[in-house]
Amino acid sequence: MTSTIVFDPLVPWPLLVAVAIVALLGVLLAVMRGLKGWGLRGLAALVVLAAIAGPSFQREDRAPLSDIVLMLEDESASQRLGQREAQTLTAADTLAAEIAARPNTELRRITVPDGQGDAGTELMTALSTALAEEPRARVAGVLALTDGRVHDADLPVDLPAPFHVLLSGEQTDWDRRLSVLGAPAFAIIGEPVVLTLRIDDLGAAPAGAELAALDISIDGDEPQRFQVPIGEDLELPVTLPHGGRNVIRFSLPEAEGELTDRNNSAIIQMNGVRDRLRVLLVSGEPHAGGRTWRNLLKSDSSVDLVHFTILRPPEKQDGVPVSELSLIAFPTRELFMEKIDDFDLIIFDRYKRRGILPSLYLENIAQYVRAGGAVLVSAGPDFASADSLFRTPLGTVLPASPTARVLEEAYLPVVSDLGARHPVTSGLPGNGDWGRWLRQIDVNQTSGDAVMTGIDDRPLLVLDRVEEGRVALLASDHAWLWNRGYEGGGPQLELLRRLAHWMMGEPELEEEALTATAEGQTMRIQRRTLDEEVPPLTITGPDGETVELDLAPTAPGRFETVFTGPEIGLYRLENGDQVSVIGLGPAAPREFVETIASAEVLEPQVAALRGGVHRIEDGLPRLRDVRAGRPASGRGWIGLTPRNAYETLDVRQTPILPGWLVLLLSAGLITAAWLREGRR
Repeated sequence: MTSTIVFDPLVPWPLLVAVAIVALLGVLLAVMRGLKGWGLRGLAALVVLAAIAGPSFQREDRAPLSDIVLMLEDESASQRLGQREAQTLTAADTLAAEIAARPNTELRRITVPDGQGDAGTELMTALSTALAEEPRARVAGVLALTDGRVHDADLPVDLPAPFHVLLSGEQTDWDRRLSVLGAPAFAIIGEPVVLTLRIDDLGAAPAGAELAALDISIDGDEPQRFQVPIGEDLELPVTLPHGGRNVIRFSLPEAEGELTDRNNSAIIQMNGVRDRLRVLLVSGEPHAGGRTWRNLLKSDSSVDLVHFTILRPPEKQDGVPVSELSLIAFPTRELFMEKIDDFDLIIFDRYKRRGILPSLYLENIAQYVRAGGAVLVSAGPDFASADSLFRTPLGTVLPASPTARVLEEAYLPVVSDLGARHPVTSGLPGNGDWGRWLRQIDVNQTSGDAVMTGIDDRPLLVLDRVEEGRVALLASDHAWLWNRGYEGGGPQLELLRRLAHWMMGEPELEEEALTATAEGQTMRIQRRTLDEEVPPLTITGPDGETVELDLAPTAPGRFETVFTGPEIGLYRLENGDQVSVIGLGPAAPREFVETIASAEVLEPQVAALRGGVHRIEDGLPRLRDVRAGRPASGRGWIGLTPRNAYETLDVRQTPILPGWLVLLLSAGLITAAWLREGRR
């Protein structure tokens, strides 16, 4: 039970002060005038003022409350390195027993796991949540058992008591880390791009190590090993081998004695793009659809187009002197012998033999295809004639032979069953509700895939792969009718765009492909194929464990599945002859970027209330009571601040000046002053 005097004035304090000033002036006036009763007058005023102030005698019945100590136990991934986990558990149990033995003290043990995703150790967030659940007036201290690698240390927390860090780990710990300092998201195929890497030895690393072995692999291929310096920025030129996503993995072999190899690797996913697509378009003669190809290719700013139209063939005899012609000579040798490999695609639009391209040049074009080039033949009546391109050395790589028939009748181009699964023709806009074409060249398919058909299911568009290259044959020169809107038109530009990009090997148009996209730890795996069924998918994780999944059909030639990776790292996907790799999250999670135990990031919080940092390996500090504002840590000890909190059970107030007593005293003093002055 405690007692105290409290005041509950009848009027606001400013008004009470004003009345007191007036009373004081009255007393001073009485003194100045020499009135003998000024002292009695002053006492009367004092009694009235005291009554207005409302003094009471207050007695409280209080129940003392225990102090609370918060203990944060870091159980993040970095705490599982070395002996940290065992150190922390032993220290926590020992301190818990010591705190339990203290009088009037309670302990709250708070576990700090890994943050969501790759957020790292959110120790200060856990502390803020714990403080919000406890009365601040009872918190006597905060103990954090951690390796100090906290990733939300900048979170402002208003600590009500000393904050102490008990640091796990050992001073002899060391680790080797691989970091990627700079890597672009895109790179030009075939041109080197510079990546910046760095290898660092952290902590008490062994002396004398100046070089480390670095393994580099692209798309899961056999890695190549290099010796690189430690502690220096390394600029590494890398050339992407193909378009689309390229997954580059850098890794270091685990060194003897280092804490972990989880930060010994890095995964970079870069998209390979072409700088400029060089296309050679050769038009055999002017015709209504000739501008279609030119407009399509010129509409793409990434395409460098070289277009030749043969306006005056050699057999034309009109008597005009050559010196008076404004036409330029066709540089056949330069284009088809010396610079043919500079082109990504060659298009022959209604071209036929006229003696301009000798057989040697056409044989060179066929070799260009076999070596990885691409040729597209847009056939007109010329293809069915005796001067057809098929009757040249180029015919050895074409997927169909002409029958010499030209079918002049209206028909609707139709996507074949195979074409519904091919990326070039699947899902074309309009869903088959297109206008008709009026001419088709009759051909016999000898190889490749007929993705579109025409009159009586005859092959209309045939695609084929010839060794390393690609060939396409469009057995009609009336695709331009769609562009003109004949009978409603059709997706002419989209079809020709896809066709040209497939010819140039764009990854998104590959008919056989295995791709995956990742969001967090979940990957969506897609399989494109011309087959109607696919075998099970095999997934190999970073730890070497394999999982088999069935792929479900989602569209013709499309199969998908979803897989959640159990850990961060590089996953290898295999389905039939298709192989792909994908990285989930960073190769080195945030918990393993900094692995050497250190309380540096927590020092501002520790210093705010004069707490301390102590290594567990040096022995646990003793617990002491310290007053608020005093140093709370010293050699071999840490302090807790007793809060002396209590709960009020009962409050009783008794007025010191009851009304009758005020009236009696004030009236008596005033009467005495009057009598004293009147007697004079």
